[in-house]
Amino acid sequence: MSDPTAVFSIYDERDREIRAVVQEVYDALKEKGYNPINQLVGYILSEDPTYITTYKNARSLIRKVDRDDLLQALVRNYVDP
Repeated sequence: MSDPTAVFSIYDERDREIRAVVQEVYDALKEKGYNPINQLVGYILSEDPTYITTYKNARSLIRKVDRDDLLQALVRNYVDP
């Protein structure tokens, strides 16, 4: 009798980390009165950090996430939540 094989994905933990960062940035943008979706899209498209407020260290947080990793995580979670 064989034991079932556990499936492990390196993306799971990284996606959780990215989600936490994006949520913190989203919340900071919303608290400052910005439209967080528009600001995040602007940042993703241009990689211009000035789209993200410095409030609650949001700009520093989002810059720790590689833009390609961010896009991959967003697509993975949109297509296969």
